[in-house]
Amino acid sequence: MALIEWNGNLSLGIGSIDKQHQKLVELINELNAAMLEGKGKDALSRIINGLTDYTKTHFATEEKYFQQFGYPEAAGHKAQHDHFTSKVLEFKGEFEQARLGLSVKVMQFLSGWLQDHIKGSDKKYAPFLIERGVK
Repeated sequence: MALIEWNGNLSLGIGSIDKQHQKLVELINELNAAMLEGKGKDALSRIINGLTDYTKTHFATEEKYFQQFGYPEAAGHKAQHDHFTSKVLEFKGEFEQARLGLSVKVMQFLSGWLQDHIKGSDKKYAPFLIERGVK
């Protein structure tokens, strides 16, 4: 059973962005499943690489829309993206140094991001973009 089930509470109503958020949920569920099997460390490299790809694609999508439509809170939102990206790079460095307990640290960070960023910050911009025709 998945730790996080995709549902309407996570959906922004913007197809491309929701699809990208679903990828993040998949990564979280993959890490959780591996941790439950005692294989978190084995899955961590794949998860961190997936997060690296996710940051490039997803943040570029959101920031493109912000610029295109003049989203007034774009700078603050981009700062959150920059923080996430720096945390992923930090995790990558810790993984390469074989730090213990990193799987738990990554899981806690991602779960917090899902709750705070997607359900908070992202939900704020969704109506703004939808009003401008982004679907």
